Amino acid sequence: MNAFTGIFLAALLAATATRLWLALRQTRHVRAHRGAVPGLFAEAIPLAAHQKAADYTVAKTRVGVADLLIDTTLVLLLTLGGGFELLSRLWAAAFAPGSLAHGTTLLLSLFLVQAAIGLPLALYRTFVVEQRFGFNRMTLALFVSDLVKQGLLVLALGTPLILGVLWLMERTGSLWWLYAWALVTAFSIVLQMIFPPLILPLFNKFTPLAEGELSRRVAALLARTGFRSRGLFVMDGSKRSSHGNAFFAGFGATKRIVLFDTLANRLEPPEVEAVLAHELGHYKLRHILKMIALGTALSLAGFWILGQLAAQPWFYAGLGVQTATTAAALALFLLAAPPFTFFLHPVMSRLSRKHEFEADAYATSNADAAQLAQALVKLYRDNASTLTPDPLHSAFYDSHPPAAARIARLRPT
Repeated sequence: MNAFTGIFLAALLAATATRLWLALRQTRHVRAHRGAVPGLFAEAIPLAAHQKAADYTVAKTRVGVADLLIDTTLVLLLTLGGGFELLSRLWAAAFAPGSLAHGTTLLLSLFLVQAAIGLPLALYRTFVVEQRFGFNRMTLALFVSDLVKQGLLVLALGTPLILGVLWLMERTGSLWWLYAWALVTAFSIVLQMIFPPLILPLFNKFTPLAEGELSRRVAALLARTGFRSRGLFVMDGSKRSSHGNAFFAGFGATKRIVLFDTLANRLEPPEVEAVLAHELGHYKLRHILKMIALGTALSLAGFWILGQLAAQPWFYAGLGVQTATTAAALALFLLAAPPFTFFLHPVMSRLSRKHEFEADAYATSNADAAQLAQALVKLYRDNASTLTPDPLHSAFYDSHPPAAARIARLRPT
């Protein structure tokens, strides 16, 4: 066992053990506070709804633990267990080892194996957990249809991207990592631009918001905030889930605002206006651009690291691969990187929560703070979001502030 094997195993063990410990903390903390609704929510959320949220959180955490153990086992099997080498030998019967065709099919088959291994748990999550708590509206036929569409999209978009990255790795010298990063960055920007008009409609129906009080409120909100978009649409999210949400989609001229029909049906027009003001806050405060810039910088760092590792024989040998190829370098990096980057989660989560507080503040200056607080409480209740997460688990994972902290800021004493 070379030194890198030990480093990789130590990182994998540390990340896995920490994630299991955080899951245990979350389960214990949520269960310990199951018996009483926090005072801030006592008037709006009944005990039965609070207990449902606690049970739902525990059930999702258990599925997350199973997912973690499966993923960790799969990473070990694919690397030190020789799984990647086996896939490489199988494709060598059809394509010359080290060729672009061999590398592309090898990487695509690796993604297929990972998806296939995760499929039973995805079915369980949808048709057992979500079904048990009354959220699932997905039929098996729709699940399969989504799966087929996603697979075809991966092939249609992923194949040329993989080919391009592998070609750059082989043909552009020692700075290949810089050119590959530029290609992936450009691809990501184009994907965000085509996502609303071309990809989202493959899965959902988007209807312009009908005339009425809500449309008038939204038009006035957009006018006073100076926001221009390709439109405000209601998405038929209810055909898959009863969860409600709102989001921005697109980039530049293609950006649009999307409301789930479940959210539009549950909230009153002033509440929807306040939620949209929050979403507008993310755009106006340049949170989206800041996160894109941060992601791009982290991606550049990742490609630079890969550029250094790809030239080191110990990198391949340390992860159980005997033949060094560009496809092997890329695959092994994708498999081995997550344990090393896991401990960046709290930093990214903290930044995201800061942005959420800032967007709330923007919303209160352009809409009614009481309406936003009321809307959030309804969403917490209807989506069965726990009101009592474990603080450390929340610090690691939660992109949004804990419910109590968020509502307290909107309802100052």
